[in-house]
Amino acid sequence: MQAILHCDNKWGIGKNGTLMFSIPKDMKFFRATTLNKVVVMGARTLDSFPNGKPLKKRVNIVLSTTIDQKRAQEDDFILVRSMEDLFAEIRKYKEDEVFVIGGAKLYKALLPYTSKVLVTKVDADGGADTFFTNLDLDGSWKLTEESEAEEDNGYTIRFCTYENQNLKSF
Repeated sequence: MQAILHCDNKWGIGKNGTLMFSIPKDMKFFRATTLNKVVVMGARTLDSFPNGKPLKKRVNIVLSTTIDQKRAQEDDFILVRSMEDLFAEIRKYKEDEVFVIGGAKLYKALLPYTSKVLVTKVDADGGADTFFTNLDLDGSWKLTEESEAEEDNGYTIRFCTYENQNLKSF
């Protein structure tokens, strides 16, 4: 399993329940990376999408105790109620085809079981109220790839890959 996200220079990932930046190259990377794959998210992340609908052309798995099964059936996503159920569902897919896409609580809970984190680093302070673990300071993670700096929509960004040096199995 992998995680994918963008963060500001303080590892902020969100503000007021939404993304802090609109960066077309990052969105294009996200789409290309997750298309026809499995995305794992919490209820708030699902609700942050247009009309609260799951992402098209992906298997959407949502961990929630508040969403009802009827909505999952109508909107065509897989609803799981516990971490145990989530792990059982994830095991049905190839490890490199599963991407955790948020929110912060789910990222934190699944980080020890995540082999890679694909991070688009934005050289800016987005005034975040929600943060991701600073992988540069976490000895369990190693930066293995980093692109050259690029400009997009007024921001300098870098695409980075971190690999987990102490991966836990589930």
